[in-house]
Amino acid sequence: MPANTLMINGKDVEVLQGESLLDACTKIGINIPTACHDSRLEAYGGCRTCLVDLDGAPRPVPACKTFTSPGMKVETSGVVLDTVRTTVDEMLACSSRAAIETWTDANRFIGYDPAQCIMCDRCVRYCDEIMQCNALEHVGQGSEAFIQPTQGESFLDTSCELCGGCVGTCPTEALYSKQSLEVFDKQSGEAPTTTRTVCNYCGVGCIIDIETQGNTVIDIDAQTGVGPNDGHLCSKGRFAWQFINHPDRLTSPLIRNYDNGELEETSWENALAVAAQKLSAVKQQYGADGIAFLASSRCTNEDVYALQKLARSVIGTNSVHSCAAT
Repeated sequence: MPANTLMINGKDVEVLQGESLLDACTKIGINIPTACHDSRLEAYGGCRTCLVDLDGAPRPVPACKTFTSPGMKVETSGVVLDTVRTTVDEMLACSSRAAIETWTDANRFIGYDPAQCIMCDRCVRYCDEIMQCNALEHVGQGSEAFIQPTQGESFLDTSCELCGGCVGTCPTEALYSKQSLEVFDKQSGEAPTTTRTVCNYCGVGCIIDIETQGNTVIDIDAQTGVGPNDGHLCSKGRFAWQFINHPDRLTSPLIRNYDNGELEETSWENALAVAAQKLSAVKQQYGADGIAFLASSRCTNEDVYALQKLARSVIGTNSVHSCAAT
């Protein structure tokens, strides 16, 4: 692809044709503030926090929506530019009608705090461009503008898939996870920590960031530009983590007491011995192909390999399947 050479803050920079001034600044380590920008979405230029001075332009231009061309001369800082950015920030912080709107929703996962909304429209654009479900809409103009689920309905009454992508892209936490707010302990004094790992709900392999406070999971998010998911998550990947600390979660193996029909706790040694005995009995009565093995999509590759090894080498059957393959 052809390249363009331009000058940013007195330095020559080579970028690919079609890249924006924001892309060019990022390449050379210049941090331009943004609010409405998300690299997964079409350039919007609505917040005006990424303004830069372009030689020959009558006024500062939005870096995210201005595409590079050969010979451009750009300045990213200066007295006038800094004053303009300060004014823009003050305007974004001003209370609008959205800040006084009462907004509640029956869904369990996504909450909205209008007072935090800066009307950047990232949530609306994410729904339209990425999810194509049009679950959110921008209503009104100027100080009368606000965000709401389409036609003022509940999220549950729209085409929303509750993926939480709007929560992930929101720069001010105006849209937030209700579950996270419920479990986060502000009084503990313990700072949350983040651990990057792989979601094990299916075989896609989405990269997720698990936020914990002590031994309690308080949120799951994904970072743009990382992994095959590029910051996207499904509703399970983002919101279905309550089982981790749920009091009903099994902490030891169970075997059935055939005298009373109840499941009772036992040791791993005894559970494995009973499983081996039952499998041997089935194989003896019905043959090896009377047994089939099904691996969960939540198993690691190593677990699945060990399972098929058990099936083929120990039991002697090729009846092995994983739900990740369907």
